[in-house]
Amino acid sequence: MFKGFLGEFKKFAMRGNVIDMAVGIIIGAAFGKIVDSLVKDVIMPPLGLLLGKVDFTNMFIVMKEGATPAPYNSLAAAQSAGAVTWNFGLFVNAVISFLIVAFAVFLLIKAINKLQEKMDKKEAKEEAATTKTCPYCFSEIPLQATRCPHCTSELPAEKVSKKK
Repeated sequence: MFKGFLGEFKKFAMRGNVIDMAVGIIIGAAFGKIVDSLVKDVIMPPLGLLLGKVDFTNMFIVMKEGATPAPYNSLAAAQSAGAVTWNFGLFVNAVISFLIVAFAVFLLIKAINKLQEKMDKKEAKEEAATTKTCPYCFSEIPLQATRCPHCTSELPAEKVSKKK
């Protein structure tokens, strides 16, 4: 029983979709770290400066003081004192990170869709240019054919219609 389960799992794990998904997860995790750094280190400092020297990572509300009484200069100081805090600044950072990732995925999907449309149009154009339809039996035949290989009719140039 266990051997059959192991073989079934191996078959599942070695399928192309699972491997592609694993690569996507790994790249996504790395991309998430890059976006997190972009938000924390590049976007939030100027945004905080524009909003009056606000550091979003240190925006919190003390719900219950810790061993050392409030006020706390930073979130780290509050947490080290054992205070219970509501960390809405970290949530703002997470929302901004999500929006950046969502926008990047949107741009990626949009580019892939545009590329796919171009490839589909190119394939359709190439396919249409290589075949034509016999006006007698309506079979698909090569564009250069002067006689239909299916019905053996002679194909005058004016009776041949190109396939769309």
